[in-house]
Amino acid sequence: MLLPVSSTLGVVLVVLLVLAAAIAAWARLGRSREILVAGVRAATQLAVVSLLIGWVAQRLGPLLGFLVLMFAVAAWTAGRRVTPNRTGWWAAVPIGAGALPVVGLLVVTGLVPVRGPALIPVAGILIGGALTATVLGGRRALDELATRYGEVEAGMALGLLDRDARLEIVRPATADALLPGLDQTRTVGLVTLPGAFVGMLLGGASPVEAGAVQLLVLVALMAVQVVAVAVVLELVARGRLHRDGVRAPARAAAGASGAGRGVGRGDSPRGRLRRLRWFQGFRRLTPP
Repeated sequence: MLLPVSSTLGVVLVVLLVLAAAIAAWARLGRSREILVAGVRAATQLAVVSLLIGWVAQRLGPLLGFLVLMFAVAAWTAGRRVTPNRTGWWAAVPIGAGALPVVGLLVVTGLVPVRGPALIPVAGILIGGALTATVLGGRRALDELATRYGEVEAGMALGLLDRDARLEIVRPATADALLPGLDQTRTVGLVTLPGAFVGMLLGGASPVEAGAVQLLVLVALMAVQVVAVAVVLELVARGRLHRDGVRAPARAAAGASGAGRGVGRGDSPRGRLRRLRWFQGFRRLTPP
């Protein structure tokens, strides 16, 4: 047995959890309570799943229901992390757009059979990856929008559409959400040995089979996260996902002249492209 389930394990877990919360409190990170709650929730949820996974994995109905539950919890968690208002439900869109097509492709091609022991962990990894990318991308985009909204208004004053001006500001920051997944893929086998690889080795698979499965998971995860980040970027740019106080302006004055809406003389695709290029050059010359 790799890890004996004993009282020693429980003591070590408690010590590590309390230590993490204590260091967070000492450093004034403001997350001590969340760390403790997350640890207790993880223990409780894993205990319940460990008891039910055998029954769920053997029946199609409960299996599909469990996958829907995974998706719902991921969407709710992402929405709550990105924004506290009602637009948080839009976080379900990037998670679904990223994870569902990839999981469907793996199932249709037969690479992942519709059996609990295979489908649940793979779907969980991909949904979890979409959750992480959505939260990181959404938070970075909205933070950047709040900090640099003056530049967005400057772009709209030049005649750019709301979406175009927002995209120019939030795109670089949103793209940073891909960095954890990219670094994990770049360093696999050199710095880390991911769970799927180690789990298959412990289960008796050959190193080649374990490596092939891990490579599939990593590449699929990159595809999921790229789609999720692209969708959350579009949602923020269109104002579907926002925070209170940082929304598209009323633009009463701009609406009167038509400049804020890109209406009037020069509102051709070529004219908007010219203004966009000018704005990009202006931003490069302006210190952040």
